[in-house]
Amino acid sequence: MKKILVLNGPNLNLLGAREKSVYGQTSLEQINQLLMEKARGIGVVVDFFQSNHEGELVQRIQDAKALGFGAIIINPAAYTHTSVAIRDAVSAVDIPVVEVHISNIYAREEFRHKSIIAPAVSGQISGFGVNSYILGLEAASALIL
Repeated sequence: MKKILVLNGPNLNLLGAREKSVYGQTSLEQINQLLMEKARGIGVVVDFFQSNHEGELVQRIQDAKALGFGAIIINPAAYTHTSVAIRDAVSAVDIPVVEVHISNIYAREEFRHKSIIAPAVSGQISGFGVNSYILGLEAASALIL
């Protein structure tokens, strides 16, 4: 059975309550529920982790393969633009990683236009709202060998 780890970075625990005009009204728990339903339909197991702490996300990335995950979906949130540590962890693991974003980061403030994570991932999906996660799940599942 294919296993995919879904990682969410800082402030994504506030989805549904923060900046609804940018991120919509769907909570992270609701997104996770949608992903579980989709995963069942395509024969994939998903596990979820959210943290506001960079080191915890790095540790989960490093541990993913040893824990049997075949791929990672990550929304690094603000760490997209700042975390060399997360980028290096993604580069270090030998499994596909798909970067997702609810908003189109390239249509927002200029500082958000640069993802330092993107060069290290298999692909990036941005700007499709909650569907970015669904598309990311489909992509990650297809990338698992």
